[in-house]
Amino acid sequence: MSQSIESTETRAGELGEPIPVDSVHALSRHVGREVELPGWVDHKRSSGKIAFLQIRTAGGVVQAVASRAELPAEDWEQIERATQESTVRVRGKVKEDRRAPGGVEIQLLGFTLLYLTQDFPITPKEHGTAFLMEHRHLWLRSTRQRSALRVRSEVEQGIRDFFYERDFTLIDSPILTPAACEGTSTLFETDYFGDKAFLSQSGQLYLEPAAAALGKVYCFGPTFRAEKSKTRRHLMEFWMVEPEVAFLEFDGLCRLAEEFVCYLTARVLDRCREELNALERDTAKLEQVAGPFPRVTYTAAIDLLRQAGAAIQWGEDFGGDEETLLASRFEKPLLVTHFPASFKAFYMQPAPDDPDLVLGLDLLAPEGYGEIIGGSQRIHDHDLLLARIEQHRLPVAAFQWYLDVRKYGAFPHSGFGMGIERFVAWMCGLSHLRETIPYPRMLYKIYP
Repeated sequence: MSQSIESTETRAGELGEPIPVDSVHALSRHVGREVELPGWVDHKRSSGKIAFLQIRTAGGVVQAVASRAELPAEDWEQIERATQESTVRVRGKVKEDRRAPGGVEIQLLGFTLLYLTQDFPITPKEHGTAFLMEHRHLWLRSTRQRSALRVRSEVEQGIRDFFYERDFTLIDSPILTPAACEGTSTLFETDYFGDKAFLSQSGQLYLEPAAAALGKVYCFGPTFRAEKSKTRRHLMEFWMVEPEVAFLEFDGLCRLAEEFVCYLTARVLDRCREELNALERDTAKLEQVAGPFPRVTYTAAIDLLRQAGAAIQWGEDFGGDEETLLASRFEKPLLVTHFPASFKAFYMQPAPDDPDLVLGLDLLAPEGYGEIIGGSQRIHDHDLLLARIEQHRLPVAAFQWYLDVRKYGAFPHSGFGMGIERFVAWMCGLSHLRETIPYPRMLYKIYP
């Protein structure tokens, strides 16, 4: 029968043996006690008599301090031999030190070199981006990359908590699909036993039937866009969260997007201060993220852009430069609404006062991070949706199941999608999405 970590620690303490610890965060429970911890040497400096080692393990890095006079000669020799990324096991007494990360350090009583690493390719010197991307599997170990991925992990947990607390049901949408959601020009095509199939661009179409069954649903998983773009804002494979809500109309959708972004930002600020500091993120603008967000229509946004010198014309979609310029005029995230139907997806509900516009929204982050959320109220009228599918020259047969949602119990509904990588980049102050995902897939880049 398995034993809990707590019972193992208690038994070891009672027997006078070192307490096995598998996380930096667990150390604070054992101040004044002897522990044993496995990990890797992140950094080391030694005067010949005193050595300071940064030991990386689950939860972060802890400083271990070794005195040559207090260690067996063999253990000190192994400390001297240990190199960057060598695998080690340390034993020592936990001491409180408010200056140290986590507020504790380990005064070493024993040291075992488990595996000596030689010629680790990523050293403290400067390396080019191409070199680091070729060694992404090792670059993950650096302080910046670890910090960004911890922020990502907190954002993902926050997403699940946000929707769970609001009675949403998680729906796992398929990765292989028979039809396009966001346009046929960016599909990854594959063979499905003689039929064409595509990697999913979005789980939205599958969420809408689920909303009829469960009311409030969301999906959260990888999506794929074959966009031949090398910009800092694009990846071929990225993770997206998409809520879909029955009987939610456009104004409610705008409020949901606003509340969602405020919740996640506050959570990152509350729980990731150490990571944001390591990333040298100026949090002043994040601390201003509170509702209500400013809102402008697409038409008003075009006027603002033209006043600022942009050459964009009404009827053209925003590019990255236009998004940056527009968002720079506001201190908070900006909601842009009521776009021309001509360049938006076929399923978006027409505006009631102008059928040439749709009830769509883009939420633009400040500081040059562009669109982080896109969404709309969906068409719930069967005949109108059929007409839009035909106008977009999409195969009606492939969407018959989607039309069925309107045929059997039609209902107004709305939803949005948020790419996790763009949101994390904004939270962390990162200039490129490649640092927000463990193994980025970019144009002509699939290794490792």
